[in-house]
Amino acid sequence: MTSTTPSTGSTSRAPVRRLGDRLFAGTSRGAGILIVLILAGVAGFLIVQAAPAFTAPRADVPGGHGVVAYIAPLLFGTALAAVLALLIATPLAVGVALFITQFAPRRLAQGLGYLVDLLAAIPSIVYGFWGIAWLAPRLTPFYAWLADHLGFIPLFAGPASVTGKTMFTVGLVLGVMILPIVSAISREVFLQVPSLHREAALALGATRWEMIRMAVLPYGRSGIIGGAMLGLGRALGETLAVAIVLSASGGIVTFNLISPDNPSTIASNIALQFPESTGIGVNTLVASGLALFVLTLAVNVLARAIVNRRSQFSGAN
Repeated sequence: MTSTTPSTGSTSRAPVRRLGDRLFAGTSRGAGILIVLILAGVAGFLIVQAAPAFTAPRADVPGGHGVVAYIAPLLFGTALAAVLALLIATPLAVGVALFITQFAPRRLAQGLGYLVDLLAAIPSIVYGFWGIAWLAPRLTPFYAWLADHLGFIPLFAGPASVTGKTMFTVGLVLGVMILPIVSAISREVFLQVPSLHREAALALGATRWEMIRMAVLPYGRSGIIGGAMLGLGRALGETLAVAIVLSASGGIVTFNLISPDNPSTIASNIALQFPESTGIGVNTLVASGLALFVLTLAVNVLARAIVNRRSQFSGAN
């Protein structure tokens, strides 16, 4: 009897990808590379155009104190307005997301979700007109009350602005503008909470709020933080609304939120000063834009890192 053994020299063939798969993979790879190149090009342009401002004599820079002294108050005002907007918008956005996903009936939740998302479609100039024409005048009595009763707190030291063009008004306007971003991300995260977690909490006798506190919020914590960071990045770069609403006094650093003297922001300062700037003044404005670019990029990278760190777990663990 003769036995046959299988040939050991046979080789397995790699699967052949279809033309459509190859085209899709190449297009996706090219799009990713193009985004990186565009980002690098913007960064390179800002660095090249900002370099003369960093090497110029301090007396030639607008303000006469050097480019760092010019950018520092603007950077402070940008961060103050954005953080204030974040503190106002995040609790409200999380509350709206919880109501839509956990309490509201399905039809009401769907309509309310569309309504909140529509806030993101309103142009920023409309928010600016709303803030200066309607919101600011109605806040002036409140600012006077804050200065009279809470003036011992540095945030409300006064004197209160009689026009309402303050950093607090800007924070409210920016808070409304970033609310749909934070709310949309929080809503999507809350909808992904495994049903087993919610049902287990309710089965153990937890109330609706206890179930949300023990099952929903811990699961969506990183998503809330990521959405808040993305909203912060949006607030940092806002231009027209801030330029319209804020009564800025250049070169000052103050935590007073209701005073007529306010620090400006980088984006609004560029929009207001660029048409009349020439020579080293343009390079100085570009240098401030470079600082804003770095700050916004860092915030968005941090937000993406926080979102990516969210543990991927199922309802069984």
